[in-house]
Amino acid sequence: MKILLLGEYSNVHWTLAQGLRALGHQVTVLSNGDFWKDYPRDIDLVRVPTKWGGIKYMARLLKVLLRLRGYDVVQLINPMFLELKANRIFPVYRYLRLFNRKVFLAAYGMDFYWVHECITRIPLRYSDFNIGQRIRTGPEAQKEYNDWLGTDKGRLNRYMAKDCDGIIAGLYEYWTCYHPNFPEKTAFIPFPIRPAEGAVKSFAQQDRVKIFIGLSKGRSVYKGTDIMLAAAKDLAAEYPKLVELKIAEGLPFAEYIRQMEGCDMILDQLYSYTPAMNALAAMDRGIVCVGGGEPENYEIIHEDTLRPIINVLPDYDSVYQALKAIITHPEQLPELKAQSVAYVRKHHHYVKVAQEYVKVWLGE
Repeated sequence: MKILLLGEYSNVHWTLAQGLRALGHQVTVLSNGDFWKDYPRDIDLVRVPTKWGGIKYMARLLKVLLRLRGYDVVQLINPMFLELKANRIFPVYRYLRLFNRKVFLAAYGMDFYWVHECITRIPLRYSDFNIGQRIRTGPEAQKEYNDWLGTDKGRLNRYMAKDCDGIIAGLYEYWTCYHPNFPEKTAFIPFPIRPAEGAVKSFAQQDRVKIFIGLSKGRSVYKGTDIMLAAAKDLAAEYPKLVELKIAEGLPFAEYIRQMEGCDMILDQLYSYTPAMNALAAMDRGIVCVGGGEPENYEIIHEDTLRPIINVLPDYDSVYQALKAIITHPEQLPELKAQSVAYVRKHHHYVKVAQEYVKVWLGE
């Protein structure tokens, strides 16, 4: 098939493209590299945040559109798959529908249904927008309410979801927000991970537990890394001979991976039920994830044996106690590391995941 993947989040589309190419498909990835993360792409479309930059972006887009025809499948990373206002994306979406065979919408992150369902139907015990029945009202959450509810962005998302050929969710959380609204066209497929180069080494117990945490610019409170970081810092101060803490912020993807190498644990997304791309890339390298490992995560992928993720609830004490249990008993780490690698290779191998995408795209 001839496939176009539009937009990028956390290297999902580029990794998926590699899997699809391994299966013999012709794939083009167009993106802005997910801003500072600078992920690989075939067609680069970056908007410089100035008036002149906006004019150049539109000129480049109009030129590129002529190449975005004749694909068997077009997949959009998000309703806001271009750096344009929603009302300008409407005609681009209609153009893609007109000149390509099928168009699919990815449910990979922030959008109308993720925001709306988490504060109305509340299908999750906790999320980016709710803790139980309590709706989060901090400035970062409020920004998303203002962006998606009763706006052009929200209308664009609802239009695309109804009009597209299918919706593919990459995490349990996103699936549970879309599936009740579009049960006939929503599928769940795990995120793809390309195995790190080189054989997996044996995991021997170390003298110090190396903990890694990546901070997203301006998203620390929203993602819960502020709470996770506070717990880790307190434990590093309490057990200086047993803990080494490494903090990375705002790094390009390649440098982020280099910083993460050799660590024992990664702290990732406190309000998540499931590990996403950064955590999965770490797990593939034998780094244990502390974050989302709720029962629903294992159920949706039909995993009844491996339990590599140290699941924590969205509060300081849960994170503190979970980390302390490992720091004071590091003999648990080798088995958790081995399970982490096995889990990713079993459920997230990029070629296996690509095969699942092809089946959904073909309606099999």
